[in-house]
Amino acid sequence: MADRQLGDQFELDALADQEFVVLTLAAGMIATLGLLANSSAVVIGAMLIAPWMLPLRAMAFAILQGRLQLVGRALLTLLIGVVITVGLSTLVGLGVGLPLLGSEVAARTHPNLLDLGVALVAGAIAAYASVRSKALSSLAGTAIAVALVPPVCAFGLLLAKSEWTSASGAALLFAANLLGILSGALIALALCRPELRATLLRSRMGLASFLLTALLLIPLSGSFLKLVAQARRTASLHQVEQAIATSLRQNTITLGKDAELVNVAIDWDQNPPLIRASVRVTNPRVPTARQVADVQTFINGRQPIRYRLLVQRLSVDVIGPETEPNPSDRIPATPAGDAPPLAGPG
Repeated sequence: MADRQLGDQFELDALADQEFVVLTLAAGMIATLGLLANSSAVVIGAMLIAPWMLPLRAMAFAILQGRLQLVGRALLTLLIGVVITVGLSTLVGLGVGLPLLGSEVAARTHPNLLDLGVALVAGAIAAYASVRSKALSSLAGTAIAVALVPPVCAFGLLLAKSEWTSASGAALLFAANLLGILSGALIALALCRPELRATLLRSRMGLASFLLTALLLIPLSGSFLKLVAQARRTASLHQVEQAIATSLRQNTITLGKDAELVNVAIDWDQNPPLIRASVRVTNPRVPTARQVADVQTFINGRQPIRYRLLVQRLSVDVIGPETEPNPSDRIPATPAGDAPPLAGPG
C-alpha cells in the first residue's frame, strides 16, 4: 500500500498542472528581477517557490521502475517549465535593457565540480524526503542549495544581450544541476528501497543518466582546475604583498620611520607590477623622488621579479603647541549658583 501511495504521489509530481505553471511563472519572474537587481535575497526567494524538483524526483522513480510513460511526462513537464522561464526572462531582459548585468548573473556562468557535487547531494536528499516523511522539512533547504530556475533566467537575460559565451556557461550550470539532482535521486531511492536497488543496475535509462552526468565532468573539471589555480595564485600574490609591506615597514627608514605606511597594494596587470604605497606624512617634501627610487631598488634586490614603486602622500593635521595654552589653575572659578553676566546695550 505504501508503494502504491508513493507511486501516486510521483504521478502527481510529474504533472504540468495549473499549480506547476503558476509557480514556474512566479519563480521565473522573481528570479529574473532579482538577477537584474543583483539581489541574492530575491533570487533565494525564487528558489523556494520553484516546483521543478518535483518532476525530477518523479523521473528518478519512474526510471527505477521502468515506467517510460511517467519518465516522458516528467520530462515534458520540465521542458514546459524551461521554455516558459527562458521566454519570460528573455522578454524581461529585452524590455529592461540594462547595459550591464550584475555579479548574480556572472556567478552563474562559470560552473565547476563543486556545483555538480552540491546537485548530487541535493537530489539525494530530495528523493530521501519523498520516502521518509520526517525529512520533509529539508526540502526548503534543498531548494536553496541547488537552483534550477536562476541559471535558466540568467541564460535568458544573456540571450537578450547576445552574450553567447556567458549564456553557454549558464546553460552548463543548469545541465549540471539537472543531471546531478537526477543522479543523486536515483542513488538515494535505490538505497532506501531494496526492491528498486536491483532495477537500477539493469536500467538503461539510469545508466544513460549516469553517463551524461559523467560527461559533464570534462568541462566542469576544467573550470574547477582554473578555480584552484586562481585561488593559489591569489594566495601567492597576497603573500608577496604582505612580505613587501613588512619589508617596507621594518627595513626601510624612508617608509618605515620618517613616514607612516598606511597601505600597500600591487597592480599585477601592469608590467612590471606596480606597487602603490600610501604613506601618511607631516612634511610634504618627503619622501623625495630619490628616496622612492632607493626604496624601489631595495625591494627589487629582495624579490625574484622587478617592480615599480609609486608612493602616494596622505597629509595629516598637526595640532599644537605641546603645552596647554589655558592651564586650569589660571581660569577663575565661577561661584556656584552665579550666572555669567548677560551682554546688554551700551
